[in-house]
Amino acid sequence: MARLPRPAAEGDVLRRQQLLRVRGHSVAWAPPLLMLVAITVIDFNTAGEFQMITWVVLVPGIAAAICGVWGTAVFAVLAVLTYLLADSSYPNRYQSGLPDFILVGIGGALAVLACLVRVRGERHMLHMRDVAETTRRTVLRPLPPDWGGLEHAAVYLASDVEARVGGDFYDVQQGPHGTRVLVGDVQGKGLGAVEAAAALLGTFREAAYHEELGTVAERLEIRIQRHALHLTALGRDDGDRFATAVLIGFPDDEPGAVDVVVFGHEPPLAVGPHGVRQLPVGTGLPLGLGELSDDGPPPVQRVPFADTETLLLTTDGVTEARDADGAFYPLAAEVARAVAADPRAAEPRRLVALVRDGTLRHSGGHLADDTTVFAVRRSDSGIGRKGRLQS
Repeated sequence: MARLPRPAAEGDVLRRQQLLRVRGHSVAWAPPLLMLVAITVIDFNTAGEFQMITWVVLVPGIAAAICGVWGTAVFAVLAVLTYLLADSSYPNRYQSGLPDFILVGIGGALAVLACLVRVRGERHMLHMRDVAETTRRTVLRPLPPDWGGLEHAAVYLASDVEARVGGDFYDVQQGPHGTRVLVGDVQGKGLGAVEAAAALLGTFREAAYHEELGTVAERLEIRIQRHALHLTALGRDDGDRFATAVLIGFPDDEPGAVDVVVFGHEPPLAVGPHGVRQLPVGTGLPLGLGELSDDGPPPVQRVPFADTETLLLTTDGVTEARDADGAFYPLAAEVARAVAADPRAAEPRRLVALVRDGTLRHSGGHLADDTTVFAVRRSDSGIGRKGRLQS
């Protein structure tokens, strides 16, 4: 899965840590030390027009921005000692008074306090990054490259970079009835969308192993309704969330076809050497809105799918991406041109990279919604792994 864009402040912290290390060793001490030496040399080689106090107080300030607390304290002390040495070198002229020494000392103490606040803030920020990363891995768990006989690739970009995870979800689960794939998008943003996505994925991972695909579809609809009832009982006003999704089954008994259930989502695209085609599947209501229909969940439809083709599934971040003129991203046309120019573009990893880059380029890097691109096809190893329990 592609790396997520980091918040600006967090990215600054990590870039600074990388820039101030050489062969694994910190060199954060070098800039303030060089400045202190330069100030001292200039002071010893100039007359009284060089006001050393104007510059020496900057040394602990610079250290506070890039060094640790103890390093900043060392430079605060060095600044005072250097100032004292320079002042005593001219016993009959240019001597400073006690207020100047106090000013240098106070400046150093304030720099140490500022460094302490900075270090605590960075530690908290990095801890929150670890928490967010753990949440992301729980909702969108890492998948082996060849999982359940499928070659797949995915990229996820959150429109809210500070959230790092949103309402888009996907997973692959193999079982006795074949390997199943779920890709979807929960309506709305924020932690409520993440909770709904986690609920649906938990049900999918369990039901997709044990049940027929139609039963899996029913379980997903029941799960999001139960989730809504739970939120309503808690007095929360986001219990009316729904989710669009595509549920796909790769049956072991017919390798030239796939079973598809569409819950109000854009149908998958089949991408292969002969171009791009949209799977001819009907669209049912989104998950959570099943009560509005008397027909129950959308039907399972088996459609032809060649071994040379790749299924491409995307969420609203791709289908609703607009350029400066308000035009939507021409997904099918872009993919068709790329495959015509190079048939290898249909490979899952190349395909998701192509769509990701095209979406970002088309929208100027401004994503209006969470963006998921998922590509999957049968691998050379096949799918026949019946009965093996997988987590």
